[in-house]
Amino acid sequence: MAAKQLPVANHVKELRESKRSMTQSELGEAVGVTRQTVAAIEQRRYAPSLETAFRIARVFNVGIEQVFEWDETFE
Repeated sequence: MAAKQLPVANHVKELRESKRSMTQSELGEAVGVTRQTVAAIEQRRYAPSLETAFRIARVFNVGIEQVFEWDETFE
């Protein structure tokens, strides 16, 4: 059974890979979560807290809306 995706889309993987190929573990350490949490966020199986979302955006030096967005096509 496939894990259910959440309606919050994100660009975490693309941003992480564009930033000198940052690993999930490195991003997790930078924002205070585990590698598994980063993987779940990237796969849309977990919506981060607002604090974690802001921390992720800060790591990439972009606005939160450039990392996370509501998926209008989600049903």
